[in-house]
Amino acid sequence: MLKYLWITLFVVIADQVSKQLADNLLNFHQAVPVIPYLEWFLSYNKGAAFSFLADAGGWQHWFFLIIASVISIALFVWIKKLEAHEKATAVSLSLILGGALGNVIDRIWHGHVIDFIQVWLGSYPWPAFNLADSAITLGAVILIFSGMKKPYQKPEQA
Repeated sequence: MLKYLWITLFVVIADQVSKQLADNLLNFHQAVPVIPYLEWFLSYNKGAAFSFLADAGGWQHWFFLIIASVISIALFVWIKKLEAHEKATAVSLSLILGGALGNVIDRIWHGHVIDFIQVWLGSYPWPAFNLADSAITLGAVILIFSGMKKPYQKPEQA
């Protein structure tokens, strides 16, 4: 099922290009409205999801880098062991792997993750995110829904 790793490569490239553009074209913490409830908003996340542990003093950089690297290796091994009929799982894991690698690259190169998409839920801002985060979320949703299907059954041999 390694043939689905093109999705991972696409996510990593799109994520890194979009982050580079955001970092070069946007001013830090200055919102640029796109459409109602959506704006470009450059921020740097030294923590995990929702800036968890962002102010922990620096140790979290290495912790999240190691965790994301181990998860990325585990996802690659999982994809490699999938059977041919597990296409939805391969796609979902490839998306998650691409997102994880995109954020790992940020932590290595910048010491933080570049976020630039801001969505508003009414008058409340959702934490800023990026394409890698979107790929991880989409991959998780696909994985959950594909797991809810009736399990694949091999045809009985005559």
